[in-house]
Amino acid sequence: MGDILAHESELLGLVKEYLDFAEFEDTLKTFLKECQMKGKPLPKTSGGSLRVSKSLTIQRDLLAAFDSGDQKVFFDLWEEHIPSSIRDGDSLAQKLEFYLHIHFAIYLLKHSVQRPDKEELSERISYFKTYLESKGAALSQTTEFLPFYALPFVPNPMVHPSFKELFQDSWTPELKLKLEKFLALMFKASNTPKLLTLYKENGQSHKETLQQLHQQLVEAERRAMTYLKRYNKTQVDYHTLIGVTAELVDSLEATVSGKMITPEYLQSVCVRLFSNQMRQSLAHSVDFTRPGTASTMLRASLAPMKLKDVPLLPSLDYEKLKKDLVLGSDRLKAFLLQALRWRLTTSHPGEQRDTVLQAYISNDLLDCHSQSQRTVLQLLHGRSDVVRQYMARLINAIASLAEGRLYLAQSTEVLRMLEERLKEEDKDIIARENVLGALQKFSLRRPLQTAMIRDGLIFWLIHLLKEPDCLSDYTLEYSVALLMNLCLRSAGKRVCATMAGLVLKVLSDLLGHENHEIQPYVNGALYSILSIPSVREEARAMGMEDILRCFMKEGNAEMTRQIEFIIKQLNSEELPGGGLDSDDDDDEDEEEDHDTMEADLDKDELIQPQLGELSGEKLLTTEYLGIMTNTGKPRRRGLASVQRGGDEPLRRPVTPGGHRNGCPV
Repeated sequence: MGDILAHESELLGLVKEYLDFAEFEDTLKTFLKECQMKGKPLPKTSGGSLRVSKSLTIQRDLLAAFDSGDQKVFFDLWEEHIPSSIRDGDSLAQKLEFYLHIHFAIYLLKHSVQRPDKEELSERISYFKTYLESKGAALSQTTEFLPFYALPFVPNPMVHPSFKELFQDSWTPELKLKLEKFLALMFKASNTPKLLTLYKENGQSHKETLQQLHQQLVEAERRAMTYLKRYNKTQVDYHTLIGVTAELVDSLEATVSGKMITPEYLQSVCVRLFSNQMRQSLAHSVDFTRPGTASTMLRASLAPMKLKDVPLLPSLDYEKLKKDLVLGSDRLKAFLLQALRWRLTTSHPGEQRDTVLQAYISNDLLDCHSQSQRTVLQLLHGRSDVVRQYMARLINAIASLAEGRLYLAQSTEVLRMLEERLKEEDKDIIARENVLGALQKFSLRRPLQTAMIRDGLIFWLIHLLKEPDCLSDYTLEYSVALLMNLCLRSAGKRVCATMAGLVLKVLSDLLGHENHEIQPYVNGALYSILSIPSVREEARAMGMEDILRCFMKEGNAEMTRQIEFIIKQLNSEELPGGGLDSDDDDDEDEEEDHDTMEADLDKDELIQPQLGELSGEKLLTTEYLGIMTNTGKPRRRGLASVQRGGDEPLRRPVTPGGHRNGCPV
């Protein structure tokens, strides 16, 4: 009781704050009246409404200072009310602050009717210069902001081509809109009632903990069954060995007494030692009268046992599986797609994984060859977000293997649906990542490259990459790698030549991006499109060599040497048309044998089984066990790897997974 009384005022304050936030006005009046009647203590603060009012006032003051150009008032409010953790740690906040400093630095140039006051302008420029040398220095490595570091030293920025955008009529309203959105987001988060925050945090935490415990229980049960089977087998083998050992000791004692051991007796001992599969052949076909036969056979029996450490997974009833994937509930579809993906991603590379994939292909798991109106492939456009995402994950997993890409490439419908999903999917980041990952792996195949270029995918990628900081690492890496693969084709180079200025701007911005994994693909794309004379002319006009040399000073040795190759390409004098007919003379569809299964395929699962609900391999082997649907097939060998010098930019299509794992290109 004492603990309750000690915190009673705070608890009552939480209730009052929530009622005020939820606008229960009558309830709040009754609550306050009853607290007063009973003499219950209430906190002296005026609660949420005061906070909301104060937040609105702060926002209005900041926007007023922005409009009037009062940078001292603005940045005093900014530093007082925007947490330093956000100002120093959030990239969007840092970029916004940079542009706000530019706004105040050039305010007089844009808003003075006559010539601006020279002293005040000098003071503003000096303030901006101090910012660039201190806090703003963190963005000096970003290509987007690099030109603005010269602003304090330019006598008349209004006529300088590098700063033309700043003096357009639309620039200030757009910046103000970004500021309004940022402030609304910041202060909205701070106005949430504490009671609601506590409920959300604790409720979500308990739910996630329960799901994790349940998942761990399911996994523990599965492991327990596996270990129990191994234990039982080991126990049987142990008793067999004890029995055979006892008999052999008796036989040795008998030989000391002069009794001979017959071949029939030795044969019976070996049959008991060897596995069941070998017993019949041993009993009838092996001559144990020859010296050394028993020991040779024992060693031979141990060799295949090592190969059988990784057993083939059970066959499945694919007809029933596909029927439930088309007609089942969305939850069942999601669990089946998850289980089929896990079967592929968690299988051991080699015979086990090859057998799983061949079973999917021979049974046309995705209905790539089906003429039916309702197919498994159409789940990519289903109404359920989870089903669409899990279908994209499964296709991406299959596309990670060379044989899987060959299967998917046989249907033009697969590529068409993936392209549609890529352009339509704007809510589910992971779904788009997996669609993009599958398309990037498709781009290893020449006919699919041709189709993607024809369908305008290069335009879409360039538009996407204009704002790389808004993309996840996976999306950024795979979109740049896909762009490079398409730019290696003559048709892709021609497309890039039609918008050379934009493509070069995007690629030069990406050179300075903090994600260094994308650099080989950016270099490869640049090297490829610079084989076109018109693109080289555009690059020279925008000072591309200076930009490249700037990055040479900051990069590692390998990147520096690659940029040297790009500069050499930039300064070459190849005749017009010389870079456009080098890769389309034959139409062979061959690719290197890259099989790389990424860990990202199974990240951030959306669904977890409830108590008593089947999932994963247990769902497949309990409900969909089949007979002889695992059909083996020899692995198709890819092309011999075409080597390149480690210093050169990439010149053949690759996937990020294959490139990271050291697959030769």
